[in-house]
Amino acid sequence: MTAPMMTLAELAEKGPDVDLLRQMVQFMAQRLMDIDVEGRCGAGYDEKAPGSRLNSRNGYRERTWDTRAGSVELKIPKLRRGSYFPEFLEPRRTAEKALAAVIQEAYVQGISTRSVDELVKALGMNGVSKSEVSRLCAELDERVHAFLERPIEGDWPYLWIDATYVKTREAGRIVSVAVIVAVGVNTDGQRQVLGMKVGASEAEPFWTEFLRSLMRRGLRGVRLVISDSHEGIKAATSKVLKATWQRCRVHFMRNALAYAPKAQRRMVSAAIATVFAQESAQEAHAQWRVVADQLRERFPRIAELMDRAEHEVLAYMDFPRAHWLQIHSTNPLERQNAEIKRRTNVVGIFPNERAITRLVGAILLEQNDEWTLQRRYMQLEGLQALSDTAPARLSAVQR
Repeated sequence: MTAPMMTLAELAEKGPDVDLLRQMVQFMAQRLMDIDVEGRCGAGYDEKAPGSRLNSRNGYRERTWDTRAGSVELKIPKLRRGSYFPEFLEPRRTAEKALAAVIQEAYVQGISTRSVDELVKALGMNGVSKSEVSRLCAELDERVHAFLERPIEGDWPYLWIDATYVKTREAGRIVSVAVIVAVGVNTDGQRQVLGMKVGASEAEPFWTEFLRSLMRRGLRGVRLVISDSHEGIKAATSKVLKATWQRCRVHFMRNALAYAPKAQRRMVSAAIATVFAQESAQEAHAQWRVVADQLRERFPRIAELMDRAEHEVLAYMDFPRAHWLQIHSTNPLERQNAEIKRRTNVVGIFPNERAITRLVGAILLEQNDEWTLQRRYMQLEGLQALSDTAPARLSAVQR
């Protein structure tokens, strides 16, 4: 574990050659975090307090903080249980600015329902002018657009895609639109948000155009696409990416259990789970057919579903075993989607699709930044073997 930063006396001894103001800002911010974390842990740094300790430190993650005194390098403490982020950094979060901008835009356009008025007051935005809204929206749109249209470099063997729905106003009506998000893992094991799109439906042309837009930006090397069961996704994946499609295992289980009486669902779930406990793809396929036959008499619809979905649900087993936990379902997107729903629920009804892209794009930009700071998401074992260009890169290094 890294020791705390220098004391105030040590800072003063550095003399006039150091940027004292910037160092003071850094010192005070670091001390505020240390004090806050001590309170959350119930004990000081490296203090032995077995009776009162609530948590413990787990190193630091570095973060650059832009202040009026200049850029300050901070070490944000990490906790062994839960997460920590200092409150004094929160006001600068892009997604919070985007949320404020969406609410302001709705307010200026006259969509001032009671809930929007309360939000405006809570955020201290009384007396909003159209010029202020336009300036803030333009600033955010520029950042979000640059993020969503950035070039995609390298090979991305695994791609997760999912959709959530939000409400917006269109031609005087309130309609539900799909927000689709793509997340990938590259051959270095790093996870990134690769793109998003807002559209009227999840039909095949919608998905096809979305995947083609990713290809135009440089997406390549996709071997497996993981998503919920949707014919539009399947068709677009085959047409555009020529990749294997993995049906989300978690969603499949929910679909199967919907055909069983409540009293029998635990038994059915346990039976199907024996398939996923197998050590190889060959054993899993054999067990799948055994379970389907066992359930056929009592639960014919579940057996029929298993007959149709066998190769879709077990596709992940043809890939490196070290990756099975992450690639068998869309669970890696669940937390991200939950955050999107939480933020969009605050707005309720968006004034237009631009506002949806602004807010959701800002949320995804923040999420991508956090992933960049975290450790490698997936083990390198097997990833290079999935890359079309890995042999070429290796040969170049050897030469």
